[in-house]
Amino acid sequence: METFVFDIGETLVRDDRYWGSWADWLDAPRHTLSALVGAVTARGLDNTESLRLMKPGMDIPAEYAAREAAGRGEHLDEFYLYEDVRPALTGLRNLGMRVVVVGNQTVRAGELLRALDLPADLVVTSEEWDCAKPSAQFFERILDTSGAPAGGTVYVGDHPVNDAFPAARPGCAWPLSAAAHGGTMGR
Repeated sequence: METFVFDIGETLVRDDRYWGSWADWLDAPRHTLSALVGAVTARGLDNTESLRLMKPGMDIPAEYAAREAAGRGEHLDEFYLYEDVRPALTGLRNLGMRVVVVGNQTVRAGELLRALDLPADLVVTSEEWDCAKPSAQFFERILDTSGAPAGGTVYVGDHPVNDAFPAARPGCAWPLSAAAHGGTMGR
């Protein structure tokens, strides 16, 4: 193995806080939105569809901008990281592995993640790449970026439909799922 590529949400970062902030913004119970996120994810849909179920007809980009303008926008700090993220990424880099962090997030999330100074060679988001999981283009971009052949690249994510299966198509080695070991890297 030469390169390890990590998804962001629910692999490195706790999504419950992100979705909780949306529930608070929409004045909805956190557990209700959490259940909707689980339901749309189980159906293989983009989890932002849960917001449209919570508030039909919602213009997500406009609502996102309104949250930012109100000072309640996207936030990400050390508290959002799973406790084993830094040691695991550092361990891989100490072994000479290239570490890439990429997932379906906004440009702002990418800025916030880079500000955390994770032990990674590259931190980038789907919005910055203008392509998202589970598209073939997203995984081709991973391989172009990884600096290693598909057989030397391991992709670690939490969702079989969005992460493991599409990563296997171009030949990434042993695509892993964080869900297989309890939802975080070290469990």
